[in-house]
This record gives sequence, C-alpha cells and structure tokens, in this order.
Amino acid sequence: MIDFSNNSLTGSLPQCLTNLSTYLSVLKLRMNQLEGTIPQTISLIPRLTTLDLSQNQFEGKLPRSLVNCLDLEILDLSSNQIDDTFPRWLGKLSKLKILILTSNNLKGLVNIPKGDLIFPKLRILDLSNNYFGGLLPANLIMNLRGMKNREDERDGPSYMTRQSFFWRGAPYENTVTVMMKGQKTKLVKILTIFTAIDLSYNFFQGDIPEVFGHLCSLIGLNLSHNHLTNSIPPILGNLTQLEWLDLSSNKLRGGIPRVLGDLTFLGYLNLSKNQLIGPIPQDKQLSTFSSHSFSENPGLCGTPLPKACPGDAQPPPPSSSSTSSRKGHESWFRKKVVLIGYASGIVIGISVAYIAIETGWPKWLARVVRMLERSAAQWMEKPKRRAIKFHGQ
Repeated sequence: MIDFSNNSLTGSLPQCLTNLSTYLSVLKLRMNQLEGTIPQTISLIPRLTTLDLSQNQFEGKLPRSLVNCLDLEILDLSSNQIDDTFPRWLGKLSKLKILILTSNNLKGLVNIPKGDLIFPKLRILDLSNNYFGGLLPANLIMNLRGMKNREDERDGPSYMTRQSFFWRGAPYENTVTVMMKGQKTKLVKILTIFTAIDLSYNFFQGDIPEVFGHLCSLIGLNLSHNHLTNSIPPILGNLTQLEWLDLSSNKLRGGIPRVLGDLTFLGYLNLSKNQLIGPIPQDKQLSTFSSHSFSENPGLCGTPLPKACPGDAQPPPPSSSSTSSRKGHESWFRKKVVLIGYASGIVIGISVAYIAIETGWPKWLARVVRMLERSAAQWMEKPKRRAIKFHGQ
C-alpha cells in the first residue's frame, strides 16, 4: 500500500511505481500537484484494487491499459483535467464497484450498446461536472445490476475494508468523497450497500428514463443542473431505499408524482428551478420538506409555498349588509350598557340615601341628604306661589 495523499508532491507519476507490481494493491496520491498524463504502464500493477489520483492536475486521455487491472474495485480520478470521452471499456472490469470521474473535461455522448453487459458490480457512479450531452444513458443504467439487488449481501452490510492491511493498529479503510444530500461528504468507511448515481452539472437532455425505477437498492440520485424535460416519472416511487433525490435546475414539467411521498427514507429532496405545475401533495413524506425543495417553480402552489392553490377553501369576505348589521348591533349594545350603568347608579344612590336617613349614619351623609330634601321642597313651592299670585292679578 502507498498513500501519499494530502501533500505537495509535484512532477509526473513516477515510472518506478511499476517496480512494485508484485505486491502493490492500494495506490493513493490524491490532493497533490502531480501533472502530465497517467502512464500506460499503470497496467503493470496487476493486483491493483484501489487507484486514487484525484485532486491533481493530470491531463490527456485515460490510459486504456487500465482494463488489464482485473482486480480494480475503486477508481477515483476526480478533479483533474482529463480530456476524453466516457470510458465504456472500463465496464469490462467485473470487480469495479466505484467509478468517480467528476470535475474533468470529459465530453460527448454516454452511449452503451443495448445488450452490452458491463459494470455488473458498480455501486457508485459519479460523472458530475463534465461536458456530457445527449440523452441520459438508459442502457448504462439498465446494466447496473449491483444497484438492483443485494444478492451478494445476504450476510448483512459490511465495509470495503482491506483486512490484510493495517493502519495505526486497525484494518485499512477505503475512502471517497461524494455529493450527498446537497453537500460534499467524505465517506471514511464505505458500506458495500451504499449505492449512488451523480450525473449533475452536465448537458443531458430529454426524458428521465424509466429504467431508473428498477434500481431498487439506490440510495442517492442527483440529476440536477442539466436540460431534462417532460415530467418526473412516477416509477421513481419504486426506489424504496432512496435517501436523497435532486432534480433541480432542469426544465421538468407537469405535476409532482404523489408516489414520491411513499419514499419513507427520503430525507433530502430538491425539485427547485424547474417548470413544475399544480398543487404540492400534502400527505406522507412530501409534507415534511421546506419551501426550498419546491422554490422557483412558478406553476406550483400550496404548502409550504406562500402561493395558495385556486381550489383552496378561503373564508368568504363579509358583505356590506352584514357589516352594517354588525355595526348597528354593536351600537345598540353600547347604548344598552350605558343605560344599565345609569339605572344601577340611581338604584344604588337611592338605597344609600334611604339607609343614611333611616339609620342616621354616617351623620354627615344624613345631613347632606336632609339639606337636599329641604332645598328640593322649597324649589317646588316657589313656582306654585308665583302661579297663584299671577292668577290673582
């Protein structure tokens, strides 16, 4: 095993590595400043199982001699400047489980002849951030038998561990970096049941092939930032193990299939920046996502978006007659309250005065009441005398 990752190595890949061909199984030179082409002599390491040359400055074409590394399981050449077409010939490697070619200058169509049995055990396919175009590779997807079932995992999930190598007292673990739930994630341990496809940031167009719905063991699917059109196929509801689905930044039309709500493991969904229309299904798993999952689809409506659907029930606005009736009722109620207050005050006042006169206590209140009585009596007698005098004249 040779692991010189995360250093500042420069120059080209040394030819002397082939001198270790009898024993070398793991070669990791990721995150350096190596440049030039990957030499054809790499095939002189026949026992190679892991080749990680990612995050360097390699250019040119992929060495066709890699097809002779029959034990190769992991090939990570991401973040380089490799200028080539899709390496269909790598599909002859029957043990290849991880193929990561993201962020290169790969271009052209991903054409696979129908009936061509290739990539039988591939579990992680990452072709993102390249220049691939044309239709999505339905024939390639159809061949990914390692994502359709788990017949070779009958004893339960395990890790891709090199039991014959030890690092700091523990078995050596393979690691890769993948886009997982919208974020770059380093898998320190790779589960053999981990399956993902990332074809984002390319120029694929046309429909989403229904063959994706046959990958029953698929955990992650990212087709974002392409030019995909037409509707989301309801057959994606068959992907019962799916944990993240990203179809954002395309030109997808139609409604959101309600069957996506049946994906109970789905924890990340991004359908934003498309041309989807209609109400967002409110039941099951789809009701758990935020507005970001559905934003920038002018035709979508309903919760969690602020735009209500036309058929949603709204409380009727109050009519003018009901408004005036309500105002009249409020005015009558206020008057009634005032009258009740006046009446209560009069009754209480008379009661207090009566008690004060009868008991003579408190004395000052009794005196005031008697004075008011005398004044009232005198005031009542004056008009009567004046009236008599007036008639007497």
